[in-house]
Amino acid sequence: MHFEPITWTRLARALAAHADGLEPADGGSWLRIGVDGAPAARPEETAAHLAVALRARGRPVLTVSTDGFLRPASLRYEYGKEDPDSYADGWFDTGALWREVFRPLEADGTGRVLPDLWNPDTDRATRSPYQVLPEGGVLILHGPLLLGRWFPFDLTVHLSLSPGALRRRTGESERWTLPAFARYETEAGPAGAADTVVRADDPHHPAWTGLGGGVPPTT
Repeated sequence: MHFEPITWTRLARALAAHADGLEPADGGSWLRIGVDGAPAARPEETAAHLAVALRARGRPVLTVSTDGFLRPASLRYEYGKEDPDSYADGWFDTGALWREVFRPLEADGTGRVLPDLWNPDTDRATRSPYQVLPEGGVLILHGPLLLGRWFPFDLTVHLSLSPGALRRRTGESERWTLPAFARYETEAGPAGAADTVVRADDPHHPAWTGLGGGVPPTT
């Protein structure tokens, strides 16, 4: 896999330009982008840069974090608070993501999306209001372990960290999740499944695989 150096700003502009030329695979009105990466890779920052670049092109954007779709603590911690298999398989409420985020954006959907469902600090429903994403809008879902779940993304970005970088950049209290990411690499093969891969070992000097041979903007 060949990587070329790029800045985060140029990356966002290149992804936005590519996305702007895509049509939703289901023939619907909304484009769905997944930004996949371990928390240490800061997928929320990449999603935010991409949202800015898309809005600059006149596209309505809604960003959603998987952190807002955690399952209740009683389910997450059923096998203890530091079980990597639970983190990989049962930490995030994928059913709610399908129901509240993806189905409203299907070809016959309403565009009415719930931006978050569960507050892990209070372990209660957030009760956030629904948000309507206008036709022609773009959903950006960001978080870890997104690939291999059959989510209907039109464009996927994987933020890749080497095992050493992942360990260094993961806080001590969260290192129990590392086996889950090792398993994810083996089972989901995110680098092979994503449309583009961004190597983020050095957060100040990312590199990417490009998109279909396209040349990223120089400004």
